[in-house]
Amino acid sequence: MSLTLRIWRQDGPDAPGRFHTFDAPNISEDMSFLELLDIINERLIEGGDVPIEFDHDCREGICGMCSLMINGRAHGHELATTTCQLHMRKFTDGDVITVEPFRAKAFPVVRDLVVDRSSFDRIIEAGGYISVNTGAVGDANQTPVPKEAADTSMDAAACIGCGACVAACPNSAAQLFTSAKLAHLNLIPQGQPQRWERTEAMVETMEQFFGSCTNHGECTEACPKEISLDFIAFMNRDYVKAKIKNRKLTGQG
Repeated sequence: MSLTLRIWRQDGPDAPGRFHTFDAPNISEDMSFLELLDIINERLIEGGDVPIEFDHDCREGICGMCSLMINGRAHGHELATTTCQLHMRKFTDGDVITVEPFRAKAFPVVRDLVVDRSSFDRIIEAGGYISVNTGAVGDANQTPVPKEAADTSMDAAACIGCGACVAACPNSAAQLFTSAKLAHLNLIPQGQPQRWERTEAMVETMEQFFGSCTNHGECTEACPKEISLDFIAFMNRDYVKAKIKNRKLTGQG
């Protein structure tokens, strides 16, 4: 199949960007989208040109690095699919494909299709971990965990932090990402000692970088792991409780 790609090129964060057009003939329908970009880069390098910068790592749909807008949609038009798992058989011979970086103030462009998603790291640093001393490793059945809580926690832990939710949201909100990172800890016994401190810290760090959620639902539609909107409701409930409980702990309530 033969394709035409309009790809965003930008030399740096402060440089003006523009779309460049590339012809891509003889593309196998079994290639992934990232393999297509590899082919284009090989041709650019052979011609003495600068290759296109784009993020990638595992190429197995689990690392969250492949953050691309393809024809205006995060990771492309296939639901529950990362860019690296999007294959060219999902396109049609002769298609014109527009490729650009995620667009959000909190994700500034580094170069070409690469964006800086360290704002996500700030949210995790604020409390996305368990640091209390839980003692020696106990027997598997020593701490009972309801199956429903364990299953829901695992559903939340499926979030790969790619940022598609932010890119798809008209407000560039990060509630889906933050709520998933909160829920997978707040639902299990090991996460309870720091639950309220964690919730307040992560939510308020999120609000420093991202917009507010207005329930458009675009985030879960774009999410390659289909993280549920229910986690946002769970986070909002815990945040209200956290503000009350944390004030009482400090003698302010």
